[in-house]
Amino acid sequence: MTTRAAAIKHGYTTGARSLASRSVTGLIRTRITPNMLTATGVSLCVLAAVIVLFENQNEILFYWLAAVVFVSLLDILDGALARAGGKTTPFGAFLDSTTDRVGEAAMLTALAYVLARHHHLVFVAVTVLAVAGSILVSYTRAKAEALGLRGDVGIGSRAERVIVITAGLVLAPWGVLPWALTLLACTAWVTVAQRVLYVRKQLMEAQQ
Repeated sequence: MTTRAAAIKHGYTTGARSLASRSVTGLIRTRITPNMLTATGVSLCVLAAVIVLFENQNEILFYWLAAVVFVSLLDILDGALARAGGKTTPFGAFLDSTTDRVGEAAMLTALAYVLARHHHLVFVAVTVLAVAGSILVSYTRAKAEALGLRGDVGIGSRAERVIVITAGLVLAPWGVLPWALTLLACTAWVTVAQRVLYVRKQLMEAQQ
């Protein structure tokens, strides 16, 4: 089961990167840099978080608009442009990873506020757990790689979290959002556990 899930994840990740590489062909010859795309991408995520706050005026309009803005392809185009144009830098990778966390945290904070406004206090706590879990997912990978190990396993990486949040926004007018956030929190913490166990496995194998 784990092998099949890994194969599916590898398939859509490879496909998305291939599509992104073809999409940035024209950008290579411009003055647009990967860092510009990164900054624009995180700005759109923050804008999407602000849009969510107006959901009490028209749920379908503002939730759907927030979903469209949040799922911006700039999240993958910056890396594709860096690779295709030979512009990869350590700072660019650091900035991309950091802004991903900022955009995601902004959206989840906005959703927690909306849930509090509707008196769904249990799901506010769930959203806080989702924020903590998503941060730890990234931290465990970074720490593993700092030790010279792999830490990219798990079912709840950045791409999957973006999909779950976007789906929750689209279906929010029908009451699905709290359950999407519950799924997000669960998969994030399962991924943290998977990465901790995987790092432990690698260290044990290295000692044999």
